[in-house]
Amino acid sequence: MLVFIARRLFVSIWVFLASSVIVFFLSTQVRDPLAEARALPDSARENAIAEITERMNLDDPILVRYLSWLGDALTGDLGTNRQGQSVNSMLETAFSATLQLIIGATVLSIVVGISIGVISALRQYTALDQTVTFVAFICFSLPLFWVGTLLKQFLAIDFNDWLADPEISPLFMGGISLLTGLFCGSVVIGDRRTRLVAFASSTAAMAVLLAVLSATEWFADPGLGPVVVAITAVAGAIGFTTLVSGLEWQPPLRAALVAAAIGIVAYFALDPVLDDPQLATIIGLALLTAAVCFGIGWYLGGDLYRRNAIPATVLTGLFTGAVIFTDRMLQSFADYSESVGGRPVSTVGSETPNYEGTFWESGLDSFGHLALPTLALVLISLATYTRYTRASMLEVMNQDYVRTGRAKGLSERAVVTRHVLRNGLIPITTLIAYDIGTIVGGAVVTEQVFGWSAMGSLLFTGIEQGDPMPIMAFFVVSGGAIVVFNMVADIAYAFLDPRIRLS
Repeated sequence: MLVFIARRLFVSIWVFLASSVIVFFLSTQVRDPLAEARALPDSARENAIAEITERMNLDDPILVRYLSWLGDALTGDLGTNRQGQSVNSMLETAFSATLQLIIGATVLSIVVGISIGVISALRQYTALDQTVTFVAFICFSLPLFWVGTLLKQFLAIDFNDWLADPEISPLFMGGISLLTGLFCGSVVIGDRRTRLVAFASSTAAMAVLLAVLSATEWFADPGLGPVVVAITAVAGAIGFTTLVSGLEWQPPLRAALVAAAIGIVAYFALDPVLDDPQLATIIGLALLTAAVCFGIGWYLGGDLYRRNAIPATVLTGLFTGAVIFTDRMLQSFADYSESVGGRPVSTVGSETPNYEGTFWESGLDSFGHLALPTLALVLISLATYTRYTRASMLEVMNQDYVRTGRAKGLSERAVVTRHVLRNGLIPITTLIAYDIGTIVGGAVVTEQVFGWSAMGSLLFTGIEQGDPMPIMAFFVVSGGAIVVFNMVADIAYAFLDPRIRLS
């Protein structure tokens, strides 16, 4: 493995250098950087041309300019742009904005897309599978700029107007309840009667829930409360235990329930700490939660079930912490909405100018600006992960070793999670690595639609001004990300499938 990594690093470095030569040469030819200076009046033209020429070293040959850039880049200095601004500071600002934009969108696309793909494969040719296929192809074919415009209209402008009087109409309530019932009825395993019961009960439950939320105007001043947090924590414990080990083994379930109980106690005990915390406090609490849950799983799992109890307990603890985090943020929604004029969902930019609030209000401000561009990216990327996962799962499910596992008496959960899903993720790993590597370079269309100044804008500005320095800064980040994540994908192959050996 180490020999393989060293060899790939050596080859990647040379590929990266060759690519940088090509990109630098093309970036110097994209546009005349002196075009605007030549349009100035005679009194200012010569000084402007001389200043830009000296700053960009336009009198030197292209090869000399490239070697000068490469030498500075190896020391961490990416030079200055045409206006004399430091490219390093521009890159830092653009890259941080890109990370905010892509982390949530990428994680949601991967998790939700793979989950839907797995369910669709397990329900092949059912109504659920056909519906998922239809919706996936629609989302994949939609232009991103059009999706962004629709989201700005319906989920920002209209939604902000609706929050002034958050009353749910009977027609909308019935539609959401019906869709919920259809989804639950199609997911449940069983005969027709079982599915009809699941459809009717979930439809009625959603209708009652929406009616209560509308009557209490919950959307104007939301919050979960201790009862919902407790129910969600217990449900999370049961769900993660089912996913990791199944409910037939008691120690993992017991450990997960203990973690959920500790999380419920922490909901009350940490109230003063969570009043207006710092980001470091939240990170520290998350790490402490993982450590405590690891210890609980280690102790209660025993020698036989420790391997299953630890992940179930840690996932339950972190999930409960995330629910508590969400509850505290929702409790600040009314104050934040009032401070921004009743428009909590923003359509432009990455933050409200000169806004100062508590930790939770600042988090809501970031979320309000991230919601629409993140959702736009998720809708477009979701279809790809869903279809690839479904196809890969169906191919693996027909393999002989899967039939052998069922013949040996393994539970369906064990067959799906240990054999089908693990081997089905191998081609998805390549897709994930490629997507992450490319999206780090920015989402140019999304940034333009939603007014974000990030990596895509940095590249666009460099091309528009004929300035190679911003373009090369973009290349260093995006090209480096592609090289690194493709190597990570190769290494992940050996972990997902022990039959694959990298040497």
